[in-house]
Amino acid sequence: MDLRNNGGGSFYDVVQMVGLFIEGGPIVQVKDRDGKPQVFFDRDRSVLYDGPLAVMVNEFSASASEIFAAAIQDYNRGVIIGSTSTYGKGTVQRNIGLDKIIGFVEPNSDLGTIKLTLQKFYRINGGSTQLRGVASDINIPDIYEYSKLREKDNPDALPWDEITKAEYSNWKYSLDLSPIKKASNERLKSNTAFNVIRDNAHWISEQNDKVYTLNLKKYQEEQKQIKEAVKQIETSAKLTSELDVTALPEDLKKFEYDNGKLERFKQWVKLLRGDIYLDEAINVVNDMVIQKNVVYNSKN
Repeated sequence: MDLRNNGGGSFYDVVQMVGLFIEGGPIVQVKDRDGKPQVFFDRDRSVLYDGPLAVMVNEFSASASEIFAAAIQDYNRGVIIGSTSTYGKGTVQRNIGLDKIIGFVEPNSDLGTIKLTLQKFYRINGGSTQLRGVASDINIPDIYEYSKLREKDNPDALPWDEITKAEYSNWKYSLDLSPIKKASNERLKSNTAFNVIRDNAHWISEQNDKVYTLNLKKYQEEQKQIKEAVKQIETSAKLTSELDVTALPEDLKKFEYDNGKLERFKQWVKLLRGDIYLDEAINVVNDMVIQKNVVYNSKN
């Protein structure tokens, strides 16, 4: 499940989506300033997919994406892989129109609109996704890791807190992630491309935090060095040999009446074939398949 750069979406839909991978149970908790936390459940005990699962995230995975990743992690249903943590948006906003008669009904008021934070999300383990986001089980270096782009980098952000844990049980086929994490970390350490990305990303962040010279020639030279470092990262993030990634016929049919969207979708699929992050996620899933087979065989 690739949730990189996914800023969120429908709260109702994400509850249903998590339900595709578990046999029912609490998914997320929501609390306002007045009352007891409300727990949202998946009540459908059917499971669409019960195999090994990896959820890819980065610094721009936010809101509903974080709810999905948090639930999968709390149930030990799969492995979260990506940047050290997701964005950290654990709050619920609502647009309220300023018209005193229909303001609450129609947010597009002629008098204007005010956006208010009314609620906070909480994981079923009790912790909020606010500020801290969801920490990855397996951390992969990326260009934005050291940049101040997350919710925690906003000095006015609401704090992290926690509430009572919901009642739930681990996924019945859950795996021990320790050997899977170890195998991935060993691959990452020996991977030249990821080392280049890590070192250059850290160096770029230091350049952004320093005092800039007023000497035009020196400034231009510094900017040139930054561009070269970014180019190195972009080059390193591409595989030398492509992955076998193809679109499902059903996906292509969705865009058959819009050539523009169809071409963008095909371009996205093409980019995935050279995605070094997707390649490592595949390696992790393969490790999970192997471990699952070992556990199954040892029991039989």
